[in-house]
Amino acid sequence: MFAALALHLLLLLAFPPLLIGVINRVKAIYGGRRGAPLLQPYYDLWRLFRKSFLVSKSTSWVFLAGPVVGLGAVLLAGLLVPQGAQAAPISFTGDIIMLLYLLGLARFFTASAALDTASPFEGMGAAREVSFSCYAEPALLLGFVALSRLSQSFSMSGIFSALHTGPETTLIAPLLLIGTSWFVVLLAENCRIPFDDPNTHLELTMVHEVMVLDHSGPPFGMILYSAAMKLFISAALVANLLLGRSKIVGIPGALMFAGVLIVIAIVIGLVESSMARLRFLSVPKLLASACVLSGFGALLVMR
Repeated sequence: MFAALALHLLLLLAFPPLLIGVINRVKAIYGGRRGAPLLQPYYDLWRLFRKSFLVSKSTSWVFLAGPVVGLGAVLLAGLLVPQGAQAAPISFTGDIIMLLYLLGLARFFTASAALDTASPFEGMGAAREVSFSCYAEPALLLGFVALSRLSQSFSMSGIFSALHTGPETTLIAPLLLIGTSWFVVLLAENCRIPFDDPNTHLELTMVHEVMVLDHSGPPFGMILYSAAMKLFISAALVANLLLGRSKIVGIPGALMFAGVLIVIAIVIGLVESSMARLRFLSVPKLLASACVLSGFGALLVMR
């Protein structure tokens, strides 16, 4: 039990920045550039946590609470998500709802910290962030409803364990629809192209990045680390669907799970390299399509 918990924490805490590095390396190779080293995200975090930071006189405690609460909420959410065939350290009936609430709590405090700066630019990004979440969260929830119906369980460990071992894994169509929907949500929730560009800070169409322009030093490092961890969680949900009937646990199971996450990161890098960001008014349409895909997946299993 302790070994499983330690392995889960090791992947959750140490692996997320590597996914960002893999995405950046794929984009650099695709574009014919040398690019940054694979471990550059770790160097960036180390540099930020060693710096001092500035706080505007117009802000309150909310400004500094945003990164702290956001990181804590995402870390707790990561303890709810199983890694392959290995059950999550925290598992109970209804932990699906807890996961959505924790991700919503992190979003709420990040948006509140942006509003606390009294910057209309950051307020604009916060408004867009919470508006788009109205489409992303139903897509996740509908997918969980379908998977809960398939597995006859309402906890994530029970759901994915049943998908790994039960006969319902033959229902490829709903799993494919849900997996596609969740991948779209992954791109949207983690400010990836085609929804947003994590490398720009100057355009009026920014959504996620604009909310953290006033943060610096360790608070900004916590924001980047929690963003990488959120990407890890989103990719873990998709990876659990892809692993299918795998029953491998322990270190071999963790290595297999990490390999699937790297494949997902490579796909994200290829998507970002092969297409441009969508027009701003088209973003809700694609997120609504993700909701429809999860809805169809739920309908296919309701019998």
